[in-house]
Amino acid sequence: MISAFANTWRIPELRDRILFTLAMIIIVRLGVHITLPGVDGTVIKALMDYQSKADPKDPAGGLTAVLAMFSGGGLQAAGLFALGIMPYISASIMIQLMTAVVPKLARLSREDGGRQKITQFTRYLTIVIALVQGFFVAKSLTHPESMPYLSAIATHHLGTLVPDPSLTWYALVVATVVAGAMLLMWIGDQITERGIGNGTSVIIAVNIMASLPGALIQAWHLFVVPAKGTASDGSAFNSWKMLLMLVLLLVVIAGVIALTQAQRRIAVQYAKRVVGRKQFGGQTQYLPLKVNYAGVMPIIFATAVLSLPPMMLKWIFPNASWATRLNDALAGGGTWYYVLGALFIFFFSYFWVATMFQPSQIAEDLKRNGGYIPGVRPGKPTAEFLDFTMTRLTFAGAIFLTIIFMLPVMVGAIVSLPPSSLVLHFFGGTSLLIMVGVVLDVMRQVETHLIQKHYDGFLRKGKIKGRYDRLAQTGSAASRTALVYLWTVVAVLVIFGTAVWIYNRGGH
Repeated sequence: MISAFANTWRIPELRDRILFTLAMIIIVRLGVHITLPGVDGTVIKALMDYQSKADPKDPAGGLTAVLAMFSGGGLQAAGLFALGIMPYISASIMIQLMTAVVPKLARLSREDGGRQKITQFTRYLTIVIALVQGFFVAKSLTHPESMPYLSAIATHHLGTLVPDPSLTWYALVVATVVAGAMLLMWIGDQITERGIGNGTSVIIAVNIMASLPGALIQAWHLFVVPAKGTASDGSAFNSWKMLLMLVLLLVVIAGVIALTQAQRRIAVQYAKRVVGRKQFGGQTQYLPLKVNYAGVMPIIFATAVLSLPPMMLKWIFPNASWATRLNDALAGGGTWYYVLGALFIFFFSYFWVATMFQPSQIAEDLKRNGGYIPGVRPGKPTAEFLDFTMTRLTFAGAIFLTIIFMLPVMVGAIVSLPPSSLVLHFFGGTSLLIMVGVVLDVMRQVETHLIQKHYDGFLRKGKIKGRYDRLAQTGSAASRTALVYLWTVVAVLVIFGTAVWIYNRGGH
């Protein structure tokens, strides 16, 4: 495995893709901390300092984890990427649902160039959603007491977040956050085409990883060395609970890898053909059907549907009691959050398979190439067999995804933490599943490049299993000149950010 990492730098195209992806990730994380115009940065700094010392048992931790997943902390920090990838995820969900319901869109998705048009529709809808969400983000900045992730500014008198909330300021902030959302969407597309991995998933995983150190520190203070001034101060020695959490972390990671790699291999026999003096066919090959065909998308979609609408209703009706109760019930820890989440995971698992897996097309391709499944007649019976098999596999995959999704509830009952605690969301559940899934996808692409260049992959025996067609890049790697310019810009931004940080630390 170590030699595989060393070999990645010996392949020029793969090295360029990795460097391009790293540069884009740095830009994403820097954009999170660029404060919006007209927002008092000292108040944001005071809020971050307070949140770093917050009680691990704070019920608002679940909402913070969800926001960190999609915005990377940009919403709490009132940064350029305050909306994060949320508008694009919401638009993708809407367009995919409409594709399954509207016959015209369904026909368009099957035509040549139809997917490009649907992608264009998704981007237009992203702009509309970003405009609406951007307005409510600006409104919440002027009334931080109405939002749970900003309420500490008002309750602890940290200062005035927006000194001059004029109409011009509203227009400027909305334009800025919409531009940030579109830039983030473009970065995701560029990572998919010219980098490594699926751009949207990589951005979400990076946002989660950025919050992981804070969760680890909270877990350390909670279970091993209680921090002064928290509810854990003076509690009994709970190191064994920390050990249990770490063991569970390893078990969950192993289970997620096993689920991601698991597949049902359908034997396919090809008829013998004689062309001239050569004989073709006659051998048995296998059609791999993945148990978790949809990957992490069902959980991402389910989390977005459960978290974003209640938050939007809270923005629209800040003084309505029913909006407050709905937001509290679906803020990442209530009973209804997990009940509805399990239902949405099943729905999106089957919906994704129905949208992406085409058994009729596969059966037609097999028939055209002289292949058949032993014991199953070619044509429609083969399509029905594949559909029935994938339906059962999807049910097993959805069950596992639901168990992973509900892990925070079960672990919280063992270690005496509320299900919404920020700590639990990083020791099991959605965040861990997304991180492991994205890392495996990236490793598959890297291994594909290594094997194509006749290098050993990460595993000496066998290879990381996966569907390489969905992971293949559609564009060429970035040129060396573009990489030099890109890393020059990144270096300037990093130097400037470091200088600002040193200046602020100096107390000026």
